Amino acid sequence: MMRNSGVLAVVAILAGIGVAQAAPPPQAAQCAGCHGQNGMGNPAAGFPALAGQPVKYLEQQLYAFKHGTRRNGMMSSFAGGLNASERKAIAEYYHGLPVVAPASLPAAPKDNVGETLAIHGVGAGTDHAIPACDSCHGAGGRGMEPEFPRLAGQPANYLEAQLLAWQKGARNESNLHLMQKIADMLSPSQIKAVAAYFAAQPPAAPGQ
Repeated sequence: MMRNSGVLAVVAILAGIGVAQAAPPPQAAQCAGCHGQNGMGNPAAGFPALAGQPVKYLEQQLYAFKHGTRRNGMMSSFAGGLNASERKAIAEYYHGLPVVAPASLPAAPKDNVGETLAIHGVGAGTDHAIPACDSCHGAGGRGMEPEFPRLAGQPANYLEAQLLAWQKGARNESNLHLMQKIADMLSPSQIKAVAAYFAAQPPAAPGQ
């Protein structure tokens, strides 16, 4: 009985260690200036949430900023000084942060244009079919491991800007060019609609 109690005590201690949040990497202080201390972004400024995003996605984006396949002056300057192990540490840290729902979300659009694009896509069976966003980004846009990011709860102006960046070639980090092809088929009104739809969805970590 004494032996079992000792084993249980050790298990409890190890469990406690396991749930403790890892210490932030040194670069996290700089990240927090735009993405928030809790990693949930700054909707008013259009800075996205990083908390809970897939590790592989975050690593890929830092690599893309460094090597110019995703262009943003501020992020390219930051990522340019990072090596592979630093990118991994930053990605793992933000992946491990809890996804905290904001006190309020933007009102959902009154039309169903964005919802239709997100859940069903448009033009199925045609040469210009746009697949459902959720088919890659998960139900409700919550993200999908190992590399599809969460869209739910991200600022609408950020989501709009990224779709426009895909159209203009300022983002080109995917070998399959899938997002570039999809963005090229979206009209300005569809971009606004789908961005507004996802901005109004409650955020949660992939798979939750």
